[in-house]
Amino acid sequence: MATSDAPIQVSRVALIVNDLDRVGDYYRSVIGLERISGSGKETVLGAAGLPLVELRQDRAARHRPREAGLFHTAFLLPDRTALGRWLRHVAELGIVLDGASDHLVSEAIYLRDPEGNGIEIYADRPRDSWQHTGSGVQMDTIPLDLQGLLRAADGPWTGAPEGSVVGHVHLQVGDVAEAERFYMDQLGMDRMAHMPGASFFATGGYHHHLAGNIWHSRGAGLRSADSTGLAEVVLAADPDRLQALGAETFRDPWGTAIRIEPKGKAA
Repeated sequence: MATSDAPIQVSRVALIVNDLDRVGDYYRSVIGLERISGSGKETVLGAAGLPLVELRQDRAARHRPREAGLFHTAFLLPDRTALGRWLRHVAELGIVLDGASDHLVSEAIYLRDPEGNGIEIYADRPRDSWQHTGSGVQMDTIPLDLQGLLRAADGPWTGAPEGSVVGHVHLQVGDVAEAERFYMDQLGMDRMAHMPGASFFATGGYHHHLAGNIWHSRGAGLRSADSTGLAEVVLAADPDRLQALGAETFRDPWGTAIRIEPKGKAA
């Protein structure tokens, strides 16, 4: 299943950063994104011409890690072979990883950019191998076979390949039940999975396009206006779903901006 099969998918994220050059270089050299456009104050990065990340510079913004906002941006690679090539690439660079997990539906590797923004690089398993629990999808967090993944690499990493997308965005929220009310009732998403302190939401049967957890943000209030980190999540929707929502801009209960565009619109 491609994420584009879903009525609503993730298009891209925008981040507020202090050091545009340093963070931009990380997404190019480590993550493998290409520079698509930019100016002295912002840079758009992506894969095969598709915008995935917009970096907006604000040197005065402050880092507030325990606020609601971004937990990680998850870049979905086309297949396991590409993930193996990327893993070999970061191993050769000596990049420190935050972790690596087998989620049953996917294999995922975690790290952070120079300003602490969480990143996941992952590849989905074939959709017909996913196990379902009622209307949801069975997910877990178990050790990832890193050696097997390295063996899957069939050549050097040459940058994020065509077909790479932002598969999902995982958010920090103040309360999971309140997040469920917003993402299910207002955005019309389905809850695909739940675990202690987190819920996972999607459309079209995907395992998740958005998620919210309280692992580092339980009880968080409205986000500060002068913070680094997530500026907005941009979703792309089928025309009928966009019309049914009745609006193109939303803010979740903690002030995280969600903007929805029609599918096919360029950044």
